[in-house]
Amino acid sequence: MIVIGVMGGGQADEKSLAIARQLGRLIAQKGWVLLNGGRNAGIMEASAQGAKEAGGITVGVLPDDHAQRASRFVDIPILTGMGSARNCVNILSSRVVVACAGGLGTLSEVALALKFNRPVILLGFDPGPLVESLAGSDLLFRAKTPEQAVEIISLILKGQ
Repeated sequence: MIVIGVMGGGQADEKSLAIARQLGRLIAQKGWVLLNGGRNAGIMEASAQGAKEAGGITVGVLPDDHAQRASRFVDIPILTGMGSARNCVNILSSRVVVACAGGLGTLSEVALALKFNRPVILLGFDPGPLVESLAGSDLLFRAKTPEQAVEIISLILKGQ
């Protein structure tokens, strides 16, 4: 089973949410499992919704020790009670990470992914010049659309 991590903020504008929903749909259509932060907000909710609408499987790694803030589109909520430390679980459980619009939490997930040699695709997220200068060219990619992100994922998986 191939798990694709979709990381992004709990708050996002409508354009970013639409991109995340489409990305989730495309991931599910490929038969991949979508993993995200599991909450009922922002990129997490939108990407899970898109995957569920396409009949996919969704996993949400929640920062809490309860499911009150879990997205209704998450099939498998993983309650960690770890707060932001759960970002490590998100990354280590993903074969490829797509970073959508977000903030410091998303930046920490990008940094962890690169530290653990997980390929990262930036889709509407700019991690800044330091991250880009430290990342190997075989680990950090940019996509302009969800379709392009899925093409890059397919190429990465083919090469693994």
